[in-house]
Amino acid sequence: MDLFGFPWHYRAMRQSQLFTKTRKEAPSDEVAKNAQLLIRAGYAYKVMAGVYAYTPLGLRVLEKIKQIVREEMNTAGGQEIVMTSLQKKSTWEGTGRWDDAVVDVWFKSKLKDDTEVGLAWSHEEAILEMMQSFIKSYKDLPASVYQFQTKLRNELRAKSGIMRGREFVMKDMYSLHTTKEDMDMYYDKIIDAYKKCYERFGIGESTFVTFASGGAFTKFSHEFQTICDAGEDVLYVNEDQSVAVNEEVLDDATHELGIDKTVLKPVKSAEVGNIFKFGTEKSEKMGIYFTDSEGAQRPIYLASYGIGITRVMGVVVEKFADDKGIVWPASIAPFQVHLLGLGEDMADADRVYQDLIDAGVEVLYDDRTGVMAGEKFADADLLGMPTRIVISKRSLENGGAEVKGRTRSEGEIVPLTNLIAHVQKTH
Repeated sequence: MDLFGFPWHYRAMRQSQLFTKTRKEAPSDEVAKNAQLLIRAGYAYKVMAGVYAYTPLGLRVLEKIKQIVREEMNTAGGQEIVMTSLQKKSTWEGTGRWDDAVVDVWFKSKLKDDTEVGLAWSHEEAILEMMQSFIKSYKDLPASVYQFQTKLRNELRAKSGIMRGREFVMKDMYSLHTTKEDMDMYYDKIIDAYKKCYERFGIGESTFVTFASGGAFTKFSHEFQTICDAGEDVLYVNEDQSVAVNEEVLDDATHELGIDKTVLKPVKSAEVGNIFKFGTEKSEKMGIYFTDSEGAQRPIYLASYGIGITRVMGVVVEKFADDKGIVWPASIAPFQVHLLGLGEDMADADRVYQDLIDAGVEVLYDDRTGVMAGEKFADADLLGMPTRIVISKRSLENGGAEVKGRTRSEGEIVPLTNLIAHVQKTH
């Protein structure tokens, strides 16, 4: 296995064997830039508004995002699980959230025996219900569990591509505690872990911990918002970017913080994560308790933490794409290198491809025959790998391979004998 959990042979791929194809035009009904580019490049396939399938290239990006999150959640003490998508009506009735007037995004159905079920839009209640089978005493707490799962939400509008889907992949984590103080400490720990995630995604500098409307336990919750012109939210940020407030709570939050709201400037942003403190509200409603050190029954404190995996992918595309196509940060790019073999004789390119594989470099090799050089260049820009390497008669006559970073205007000739070392130094 490599660093991201892919089998070794999956680090490399020949483009001639990739079943997806690039296309010049996006579907006419797709208005979001992120989805337009992902569909054109063959990372995603649109099933309907707000519903997308992901191809081998798209899956690699999602798996890399997930792996970064997994590493940070494990470091913070989280244990990975997988919950079910089918949810029991009774699980949610205790907190009132089965009621469509309270939660209006449910997809609901019935089993053959007429039992009502819901398709999971979240898992707070379901997690508490499961954990009560394992947590009986204060000695069993704290506990933190997380999952990567497809959520289903019957959104009224889904016009932002994969940034707002009716079906989407999310990391949701839930921590259970004996006291408010312990919950607060862990909550702050996860804020730091989330910051590390966004830094590793390549969007840390433009992502802020933001005051937003609260849950049942606190007046304010926190969102992680990334400055993005295609975002659906408005943030108010101060000059040194140390304070960020969602527009929906601007007056309340600035009053709470004791700052003049006129010093905050509005920017468009996209939510890429959110965290909530529910306290004991849910456990009390559901009748879920633990036995404390004195033998008394106490309600469990609960907090939840979400990162939109597919949403992060869409935000990254929106933020970094240029007029030629996608620009992936190296940390989540499907491949680090896009190798282009030009001309009919690609023996030298074949050798470089094998050298890159042997060196452990993730490489997509455009070995297609009968495809003009201009089309290969255009496809490489659209697909957005961090580094492009061209092996052609001209590059060899000039002394080796032409190497160019995705955002650079000019490439450089690197001797084949130095190519691997050059690539490894770059990445």
